[in-house]
Amino acid sequence: MAQRTTFASWLGILLSAAVLGVASCSSGGGGGETPTPSGPTAYALTVPAGFPTPVIPADNPLTNEGVALGRRLFYEKSLSSTGTMSCGSCHQQSKAFTDGRALAVGVDGVANPRGTMSLVNVLWSTQLTWDGAFTTLETQALKPIENPIELHQPLTVGVARLQASSTYPALFQAAFGTQTITNELVLKALAQFERTLISGSSRYDTYMATRTGFSADELAGLQLYTTHIAPGSIRGAECFHCHSQPLMSSNYEGKFFNNGLDLTFTDPGRGGLTKLAVDQGKFIAPTLRNIALTAPYMHDGRFKTLEEVLDHYSDHVQMASPNLDNNLILGINDPPFGTHMDLTATEKRQVIAFLQTLTDTNFVTDKRFSDPF
Repeated sequence: MAQRTTFASWLGILLSAAVLGVASCSSGGGGGETPTPSGPTAYALTVPAGFPTPVIPADNPLTNEGVALGRRLFYEKSLSSTGTMSCGSCHQQSKAFTDGRALAVGVDGVANPRGTMSLVNVLWSTQLTWDGAFTTLETQALKPIENPIELHQPLTVGVARLQASSTYPALFQAAFGTQTITNELVLKALAQFERTLISGSSRYDTYMATRTGFSADELAGLQLYTTHIAPGSIRGAECFHCHSQPLMSSNYEGKFFNNGLDLTFTDPGRGGLTKLAVDQGKFIAPTLRNIALTAPYMHDGRFKTLEEVLDHYSDHVQMASPNLDNNLILGINDPPFGTHMDLTATEKRQVIAFLQTLTDTNFVTDKRFSDPF
């Protein structure tokens, strides 16, 4: 009886080992077979409190691998014809992804007709570039790469360089499941990285969460920023109409404005795209988050300081400009003798004090957004 029991026990062990061996081979864990790749992992996007719900394209979800690849491509100089510039050359993190120039300058030293726009919170933008020529980050990213006065190189040439490199095929495999690099995948990776450029931890955000921490001037500036003028009784600066909270922008609303810079338009703005008279001289209202870091200001960089910007809105709006925004037409603080917004020197200082609370030092030093090279 003892021998029969022993034999049965050994038989059971042998059968168990055989089953385990089959299971191991079928799962790629033995027999020398290569394990099946697990694929890219979802990126944990953190959206600040009070921000709108972001819309991520179904065909380009955020992944850790895709974002990491996009970051490298954003700073990859081989995407330019001279190998000397990248997207990050004109979109510098320390300047809230602008470049400090009135007009952007490309690889050949030629100036763009317009200045570099900030990429802060571009995830929510439904109209991209000053005139809204693009509606997705995937389509917009192609323009600066191929534009003769920007990076000045067909993307197919850059793709060939990436394909021939020792590093990029494996990175595309990790991000998109293929080592074959294409224009579409380059643009998708760039868009993924740009969607992570979220700024929402400024002193303004702390104040909105706690209602503490602002000086008297900053509080007064916030009040002016968010107040619609009632002529003769309530003073305001009307900022919120074009730069609405919490993104401090109209990008995500698809609105364009003529803010009274000129009587005639050297740059027609939105009108150059739509060819409609009503759109002549209108531009997107860019975000005011980190505005203290993004001088000079306006689409052509004509104002060097925030003081010059406030002087314009207070005293120098061209009231006869075609298609002038109605809030500037009606926004007169001192009727019947006032002809403009007519902010006092104190009010200008207070608005600027508030605007400076929109600087997000965490954002402009976050290593996740820095040059990986």
